[in-house]
Amino acid sequence: MRDSGFYKFGRMVGSKFKTAKWVWASAAGSEEEAIRAEYAVGRNLAELVRKEVPGGTDGNDQLFLDGISDRLVSVVRNRLHRFEVATLAKGEPSAFALPGGFIFVDRSLVSLCHHDRDEIAFVVAHEMAHVIRRHAINRLLSQAALSVVSLAAAGRGWLVPWLKKVGLQGLERAYSRDHEYEADALGVLMTKAAGFDPAGSTRLLNRLGAIDQESGQSVLGVYLSTHPSIEDRIVRLRHHG
Repeated sequence: MRDSGFYKFGRMVGSKFKTAKWVWASAAGSEEEAIRAEYAVGRNLAELVRKEVPGGTDGNDQLFLDGISDRLVSVVRNRLHRFEVATLAKGEPSAFALPGGFIFVDRSLVSLCHHDRDEIAFVVAHEMAHVIRRHAINRLLSQAALSVVSLAAAGRGWLVPWLKKVGLQGLERAYSRDHEYEADALGVLMTKAAGFDPAGSTRLLNRLGAIDQESGQSVLGVYLSTHPSIEDRIVRLRHHG
């Protein structure tokens, strides 16, 4: 059953993002056209990522992610958004979202969480939130200095050198502090609406923090080191959960 809190949250923040939404959409005409163009950009970029990390698909882990992502997608109100969640085998616990709803989760992160559905649901929902709130495409557009339509038309011609320049670590880096907090807030509400335990969010962060402290060095690479502090995120998540 869908949780009313998620929809209340959507109405509450709607006015805040209304202006940004139409500014973003005006570059491509309608919102539907803009989302289609964003999907085209993300699809090209996702293909390049898969070439960078071959052999990333694991049957069991992929099925595990599919079951989680299907439930999360079912609570996304804007049906124009499409999402594809796939595993990578880079060997470093991480997850990131590309424009258009292409999300990658490293198999090592799934293993690190002992295949805890509630924890991984928060990981996926957090990345989905970056797409829904257009953090992913806006970051790319700011670096490209192009409209989403122009970037979609340019295809891989622009994306290949760009990806070589930033590397996969550039895709894994955190957004602004406000954007990360926003993705946390929306992500935890999505997990709750989809029937997952929202406490999985703080459980995940506590797990990652403990692993980092025990190791004496960051074993989580860019994924954790560039995000806001775990303590701050946990405090905020408990408020939203």
